[in-house]
Amino acid sequence: MPNPDSFYSAEAYHPERIPDQPPAEKQPWLRRFGSMRLPWGNTQDMFPSCVLTNIKPASLRRQEEMDRVRDEQKSRDEYIPKPFEHIDLHDRLDNEKIRHAQFPASSKFWIYLKAFGEFGFFFLSPIALLSFASITSYSQEGWQIELFKNLLDAFIFVALPSLSMWGVGSLVINHFPKLWIKASRGPLWEFNRRTGLVTVFDYNNNGEYKKNGTIGEKVAPFYEFDAYITVTPDRQGLPNNVLCIVHRYRDIWINMGNFVGACSGTAVPCALWDYLQNYMDISKPMPDTPELEAFRHLDPTTAEHDRQTGRAPRYWRDMDDETFKAKEREMNERIPQIDTFSRPNLMARHVRYAG
Repeated sequence: MPNPDSFYSAEAYHPERIPDQPPAEKQPWLRRFGSMRLPWGNTQDMFPSCVLTNIKPASLRRQEEMDRVRDEQKSRDEYIPKPFEHIDLHDRLDNEKIRHAQFPASSKFWIYLKAFGEFGFFFLSPIALLSFASITSYSQEGWQIELFKNLLDAFIFVALPSLSMWGVGSLVINHFPKLWIKASRGPLWEFNRRTGLVTVFDYNNNGEYKKNGTIGEKVAPFYEFDAYITVTPDRQGLPNNVLCIVHRYRDIWINMGNFVGACSGTAVPCALWDYLQNYMDISKPMPDTPELEAFRHLDPTTAEHDRQTGRAPRYWRDMDDETFKAKEREMNERIPQIDTFSRPNLMARHVRYAG
């Protein structure tokens, strides 16, 4: 088991070791408008349901078997690297860090093409068919021919383009990976449990890449950030909520909408804030999610917690589908009950916030 004293840095986040800090800077009015600052501390064992369902137990077992076969082949010097295995997608989620990157625009084009096509075919096409059918003059003679023409128009102008987008996108994604699997320029941000630091990667210099080709980094301790729920309208004018992590003293902020999408309620951003706090807090075990299970024994606090509680090392990996679905339902029922807004802000013990 790793030694906690040598594994974690002195700056790693621990609620009992937060230093007193300068008064918080007043955020620009554009950032304060439509935003709610969330309290620190008193977290629940909570995370957005998408964190739970990103990887299912069957996928974990499949990956585990692939890793086993790969290791055996490497030991016999028989391993042939898979296509695109060399591409670094810059994402990472383990016992040390949550690092997030996005596909480049050229890759997302095919993903969006498939998604929009599928949405159009299954959602918009039926509406179009019903709408075009409703304009038929059923009281007139020969209405059957008019109905056929209207339905044909609906198919040609709505269903067929949607089906084409869905088909082309699926074809490229499933059979032509060279067209869409490409590395992005690098990660967007990182939360490091081991060091207690948050990093925002900076690629631009007045709109251009850094002149020397290097990636800039804005780094600060986790406890110097606050969480805000920012409200913005969607295309229909309805409010959307997204979690933003904002530094108190410098122009560093992270829009978490690229990690967990915007939603109509506030419960999911609140659950994400609890998830981040629990992940970074070395006084607690890491959040118990399928993706993190394989790394639990590598984190000293988590390994000791699992030893004391007798947690099964393969709790998620050996879970059957029905049990996993029940866990999903349980989390989806718990999230709306989160008590974030009734909690005191424990960071106020160390920081004086501007009015």
